[in-house]
Amino acid sequence: MKPLRVGVIGVGYLGKFHAEKYARMKDVELVGIVDIIADRAERVAKRFRTESFSDYRELIDQVDAVSVVVPTPLHFSIGRDFLEHGVDVLIEKPVAQTLEEAEALIEVAASRGSLIQVGHLERFNPAVIALTKVVDRPLFIESHRLSVFKERGTEVDVVLDLMIHDIDIILSLVKAQPQQVHAAGVPVISSRVDIANARLMFENGCVANVTASRISLKNMRKIRIFQKDTYVSVDYSNHDITIIRKDGQGVDLPIPGMSMERSIFDKADALEAELGSFVDAVRTRNVPLVSGHDGRNALGVALDIMDQIEASRKKVLAEDSLLS
Repeated sequence: MKPLRVGVIGVGYLGKFHAEKYARMKDVELVGIVDIIADRAERVAKRFRTESFSDYRELIDQVDAVSVVVPTPLHFSIGRDFLEHGVDVLIEKPVAQTLEEAEALIEVAASRGSLIQVGHLERFNPAVIALTKVVDRPLFIESHRLSVFKERGTEVDVVLDLMIHDIDIILSLVKAQPQQVHAAGVPVISSRVDIANARLMFENGCVANVTASRISLKNMRKIRIFQKDTYVSVDYSNHDITIIRKDGQGVDLPIPGMSMERSIFDKADALEAELGSFVDAVRTRNVPLVSGHDGRNALGVALDIMDQIEASRKKVLAEDSLLS
């Protein structure tokens, strides 16, 4: 089999792991890596025995696929340039800054026969994969994604930094876009919103309550889903899924007729699975598990949440000014 030629654009914290995974893959050739910091590019390239570049355009004619792991404002311009040349692209989340940019990327990919996969890593968590096999019609969802503070990622609101993972998973489970969104959020440490909560209401009656924070004293990544006769709880961090069903057989739980099944999966490398899935989609030309449309839908909800938070903030400031 002819090796698939790949590249990585941006080798900061996350990008260097993309390079590492590609370098280890069978029948994949890591042609080169790109970073505007020349020393970093050279150091990572040397480690993985490939070439370094300071301008991503130098790679366009040398690769079949790339990972774009750069700050969000650059996703559109870099992704578009590769897609226009028929190169398949994995773009880290969020897919772009605006819906217009996301839709333009999707249109370019369609016109050139190129593929877009969006880096919603949590979809490749084995507990989430198991979750999709159990949940068929969720009616209430509650998720919490809490993180201790880190400087990395604070160039965007916590909604785009953390919450968007859960938005993507919720949309994939409900299989619809919310009709109503109510949200609140506050900047606490950074100049951006650091903690946010959103309530998403869907046409089929499902309601999702989503909280994300990057100013917590501990890390937590959990989601609970309720549907008729079934309650499912997932701990993303521990790859743990608990399923409680009304089946008339339960004897150990305080609620009569409910049985519990718990599975803890071996620690898996979600990034390796994500990149392996991308490589497979490139080879087979199948739609990626997390497509450009999926990325666009998650971004749309995230932007609605951010707009509501900003509107609320302006209202509070206006009221404060009237009182002063």
